[in-house]
Amino acid sequence: MPTNIDHHTRGLLLTAFGGLALTVDIPLIRLADGDTWSILFVRSAMTFVAGIVMWAVWRFFSADAPKLVPGRAGLIVAGLYGIGTIFFVTAVFNTSTADLVFILAFNTMFAALLSWVFLKERPRPQTLLAMALMFAGIVIIVGSSLGSGKIFGNLLAMGAAFSLASAITISRSSGQDMGFTALVGVIMPCLVAGLMVWKNGFYIAEPGWILFNGAVIMPISFFCLANGPKYISGPEVAMFYLLETVLAPVWVWMIFSETPTRSSLLGGAILVLTLIAHSLWQLHEGHRRRATLALRHPA
Repeated sequence: MPTNIDHHTRGLLLTAFGGLALTVDIPLIRLADGDTWSILFVRSAMTFVAGIVMWAVWRFFSADAPKLVPGRAGLIVAGLYGIGTIFFVTAVFNTSTADLVFILAFNTMFAALLSWVFLKERPRPQTLLAMALMFAGIVIIVGSSLGSGKIFGNLLAMGAAFSLASAITISRSSGQDMGFTALVGVIMPCLVAGLMVWKNGFYIAEPGWILFNGAVIMPISFFCLANGPKYISGPEVAMFYLLETVLAPVWVWMIFSETPTRSSLLGGAILVLTLIAHSLWQLHEGHRRRATLALRHPA
């Protein structure tokens, strides 16, 4: 049991780091200043190459390197991450940022519902409360601008949220290490985008930003977040994706001088404080259980 508690703490730290890395994704896409398919092609290609290199180096130094795609579940998860990537990047160019981050936040709700229905993992009351508070924070952030995006982009964002939640749930169910599976999954959007670029041409004004995003940021965030379900529940993993909702507008403000609104600051504060409180509660529960076990079974 102590090992499981240690695993839970590791899962919280791993997903928190991955969630923080993901927050710079949208700003880097905007800095690159290119068309949809060119951005998607370079981002996906660099992520795939970086993932293969990381896996090859790991396997060279250790025989315990995880599989790239562990079985049938791995194939399904890779496909879901690939579909979600296509939906997400395309949605960035087809709806407002406010609508996009709001709809992506349903990832948490989808993950909780899918885990509840298929894995029989009933969320704890504290997790349900945290989800409700986070949802309220997101509503405050984007409430004033909700509806300004196009219906096509909004549907793409909903598809991205559902694909991601499904991948998290299947990863949790399999118990397999899916860290590299998420990186391999981007080969699908890479091929689709490559075909579109071949037909329509290639344009990226500042390719360095998207190269950095695909080669460094995406592999780190995908690897950490895809490994999260191995240690913690699906809803808990999904909550860390909401860091992008809070911090992406901050980075945009710092880079593009787009001042966050008062509602964005208030909603962001609610999200951050809720996430910190929930994580601290989880850590406290782990230490409490460890102490209880130590008293029952002293060395």
